[in-house]
Amino acid sequence: MKRNYWRGKEKHGWRNRKHSYRPHRYRRPNHNNRTERLEEEEPQTPVNAGPSSSGDPSSSSLTQNAVVPELPGFYYDSEKNRYFRLLPGHNNYNPLTKESIQYKAMECKRLRLLEEEEKQKKKTPRAGLNSSVLLQKRQLGLLSSTSYCRLVHELKVNCMQRRKIEIHSPDSSVAGTNNFKIIVADVACERIFTVNDVEHGGCKYGIINLSGLGKESLTVEMYDNLYFTNRKVNSVCWASLTHPDSHLCLMGIAETPGCASLLPASLFSSTNPGDRPGMLCSFKISTAWSCAWCLNPQADNCFSTGLTRRVLVTNVVTGHRQTFGTSSDVLAQQFATQTPMLYNGCRSGEIFSIDVRQRNRKGQSWKTIRLFHDSAVTSIRLLEAEHYLMAADMAGKIKLWDLRTAKCVKQYKGHHNEYAILPLHVNEEEGLLTAVGQDCYTRIWSLQDAHLLRTIPSPHPSSKDAIPSVVFSSRLGGSQGVPGLLMAVKQDLYHFSYN
Repeated sequence: MKRNYWRGKEKHGWRNRKHSYRPHRYRRPNHNNRTERLEEEEPQTPVNAGPSSSGDPSSSSLTQNAVVPELPGFYYDSEKNRYFRLLPGHNNYNPLTKESIQYKAMECKRLRLLEEEEKQKKKTPRAGLNSSVLLQKRQLGLLSSTSYCRLVHELKVNCMQRRKIEIHSPDSSVAGTNNFKIIVADVACERIFTVNDVEHGGCKYGIINLSGLGKESLTVEMYDNLYFTNRKVNSVCWASLTHPDSHLCLMGIAETPGCASLLPASLFSSTNPGDRPGMLCSFKISTAWSCAWCLNPQADNCFSTGLTRRVLVTNVVTGHRQTFGTSSDVLAQQFATQTPMLYNGCRSGEIFSIDVRQRNRKGQSWKTIRLFHDSAVTSIRLLEAEHYLMAADMAGKIKLWDLRTAKCVKQYKGHHNEYAILPLHVNEEEGLLTAVGQDCYTRIWSLQDAHLLRTIPSPHPSSKDAIPSVVFSSRLGGSQGVPGLLMAVKQDLYHFSYN
């Protein structure tokens, strides 16, 4: 009798609990590191992860600031503030994946930032800093001319507006038909060398003349050469052989096949093709990751190639070559100008320098300076005095190293990278550092204090083949040029001009 009585009470109680069940909200850990036991509950579809309908404002703000935990087999919808089950689709195909959800969130963020830019909702890069305050401090002698110019550039960068550039070409089939892959400016920023992907595979090279880039006119001239195509390129740099920026070094990947080429820039001009000089230097190599041209007179007419587990230094006039064996692939290179030193960044995270005047040596005894990152180094840039070196890696870290003490003195936060080889752009005169992340955002920092000044979203949806390539200068088009940022993405070229 008693047994049946308790069984009836148990069924009745369970039925009541089943109808009145409401999943508890997720709460943040308290100060004593005691968390609510979310695992005790069976995940439902959907599961409420937010505050209850009582509408407590304090609990709502706490939940918004809390880091929502990931549950296997579920995804969290931030708009609805709930978990939803990832159900398998037909034939084990489910279009709703973690990657697609993240892409949707990133695309919503990009569109929101673009809308804010169009509405010109700009904030000053630093609290309490504006042009009138800067001018007043300058007149009172509280700011040096260098600091004043640097802070003015910070204000101008934060107010840059995007405008599309119209590309003209003698060959109407050239402009606007192929996606930009790489753009590299010469020292004077009068020209940019472009590498464009073509539909049938391979690449097409060209030079864009920026002399027509003015405040009123947004048109540039582009020239290409049909005889030098179909070779994919990993790295490009300008070379000063007969005069400043007279040639171009191109490093092709092994599958196309691998080749190091030195081309005269005059190949890409409006002159008669029959009058153009031919290729000066070309030789087959294994996969090339990087290249650099030497401007120091003690290693004149030399360029370096970063290869798989070795560095190759070539004199283009005499044909003499030096080979230095390394323990890892060389992904980034730059020559110093005051000394014949070559700096290299490796896939292992090591950064080392080579004195190219010495002969080939076995082992690692020829390494003079050695620095170490925790991930593969993708770009290195020497600052003007050559006492400091900027380096970026595949973990998204950008560090400023003091070469005299071999210590990191600053770190620039916010950069995003996981596996791509992405360049750094250092403009010491303006006091700015620019880098494009793998998330397709262009970020600009202050060189002096590593403050993130601006984050620019891409005009196109983010994807692996749509990472922008940028050039920043205060004189785009030459000494009388205009300041701003050039961005090449997909088939379009944009100018972010100072307002």
